[in-house]
Amino acid sequence: MKIGSRLDGRSRDRKDVVLTESDAVFRTIVEAFQKKAGVTIGGKGFGSSGLKANGKLFVMISSRGQFVVKLPRMRAQELVRLGKGKPFDPGHGRLMKEWVSLDSFESSWPELAKEAYEYVRQGVRRAPTPRGTRGSSPFRSRGRGA
Repeated sequence: MKIGSRLDGRSRDRKDVVLTESDAVFRTIVEAFQKKAGVTIGGKGFGSSGLKANGKLFVMISSRGQFVVKLPRMRAQELVRLGKGKPFDPGHGRLMKEWVSLDSFESSWPELAKEAYEYVRQGVRRAPTPRGTRGSSPFRSRGRGA
C-alpha cells in the first residue's frame, strides 16, 4: 500500500506505509473499497494514510492507532453517547464534531466505514445545531488541552 496511491494501482507518490496491527484490520477495509470509483488512499498532511472519496477523507487510522471515521454530527454524537467511540482530537485540543475515534477493534468498523463513505460521497452538508443544544455536545471542548 502506498501513500498517495489510488486504490486502482495508479500511484501519485512513492512513500511506503508501514502497517501496524490496527492497520492490518484497516487493510481489509481498504480492500473492500478498492473497486469503488473515486476512492483513493493517502495524500499529504492530516489523514495521509486514510481513505478518501472524491478527495474527501472519510476513514483513517490515526497516528495513535485509533480507527477514525467521519459521520454526520448526530450519528457521531450517538456513538459517543453509547460509549462506542470518543470525539476525535487531532492533537491540538479542539474536538472534531463529525469525527469519531475507536481505540480497539470492533466488528462494526467495516459498517462504520461504509456509513462514512456514503456520507462523504454524497457531500452532505452539516445539519444546523438545534437551538438550546449547543452547550450539551459531547464534542464541545473546554479550552486548549482540556
